Amino acid sequence: MSKVMVIGAGPAGIMAAITAAENHNVVLVDGNEKIAKKLFITGKGRCNITNGKDIGDFFDYIPGNPHFLYSALYSFTNNDVIEMIESEGTKLKIERGGRIFPESDKSSDIIKALSKKLSKAKVDIKLNSKVTDVFFENNTIKSVEINNSQKISADYFIIATGGASYPLTGSRGEGQVLAEKLGHKIIDLKPSLVPVELNGDWFKELMGLTLKNVKLDILDSKNKVRYSNQGEMKFTSYGISGPIVLSGSRYIDYKDTYSISIDLKPSLDDKELDLRVQKDFKKYINKDFRNSLDDLLPQKMIPLIIKLSKIDDYKKVNEITKLERKNLVSVIKGIKGKVKGLRPLEEAIVTSGGVSTLEIDPSTMKSKIINNLSFAGEVIDIDAFTGGYNVQIALSTGYLAGKYL
Repeated sequence: MSKVMVIGAGPAGIMAAITAAENHNVVLVDGNEKIAKKLFITGKGRCNITNGKDIGDFFDYIPGNPHFLYSALYSFTNNDVIEMIESEGTKLKIERGGRIFPESDKSSDIIKALSKKLSKAKVDIKLNSKVTDVFFENNTIKSVEINNSQKISADYFIIATGGASYPLTGSRGEGQVLAEKLGHKIIDLKPSLVPVELNGDWFKELMGLTLKNVKLDILDSKNKVRYSNQGEMKFTSYGISGPIVLSGSRYIDYKDTYSISIDLKPSLDDKELDLRVQKDFKKYINKDFRNSLDDLLPQKMIPLIIKLSKIDDYKKVNEITKLERKNLVSVIKGIKGKVKGLRPLEEAIVTSGGVSTLEIDPSTMKSKIINNLSFAGEVIDIDAFTGGYNVQIALSTGYLAGKYL
């Protein structure tokens, strides 16, 4: 039997190894001391393994080259992932937004299930084995160097080393370096699904505050809305974070300037919110303005809204003019901020960029440049939003890479 070397023991590499082992002898190498180190911390340690939506809906949640993934996602679907994990005794559950987690809320149970699959497939696992160089001729890889010393040869190679986010888990962009040496084009690596930094310090007094069911718009320098979503976000010492912010970060690049607008009451239009404010003002008609917003806004938010409305804190509610009230509604429907930038790539959940999809066969994950090379997972220029989509992509591309050698 021919020998296959899979480089990288994340979900993509593990899946590639399991699949390839059906017809080949497989060695899985990784520079870490254990497999699936990044998978262990996904979903805040609970491991959001996939999503329960129809597989056809996944493409709406993949901003990074979705068309490239049609064969992969339809060849190994979310239902296949669920069946694979549950067949090893790990029960799964579905939560808000279709997110699928282990019933135990422990990512270690997902990793145990994958470990059982590797063991049954008789995959030879070599840990603490970092690939430091690659040797090739006539568009064919001959061997790789491990830990700057040992050379290992194989008939086929699969690079599944991930992106460059969370470097402490071993994702440092090393697979992209190897691919570039082999002649592949690398699309610049950028942070995706990462918190956003804001200019100024107005947000610092809100640090730690989480807002639910708010709407976030990200606008470019021409005031065009590049991203809009409703959900949960939170304020930090440097700006904003949370699910809708992380997804929105994908649309911020370094070629333009951006601003944000936060709608605290997206379920109400201006007229409906004005009626709601009038109702509260009637209730607190003899109170100071600063004591009239408790029913409408989180306590921590009130000082900022008062400041932005330019209404005197101590002005009696019954003295507030119609124009002032309309301005208050406008503030609540659109708190403005200027984007300073994104948090570092090291803090990103996912890396945008990687090996160009134009140089990979989407139906097999084979390199179009190197005869005996395939790719899988985040090392490729593909990325998705949060919700289990990125892990599914890793598993699906790993499946194709292992199946077609």
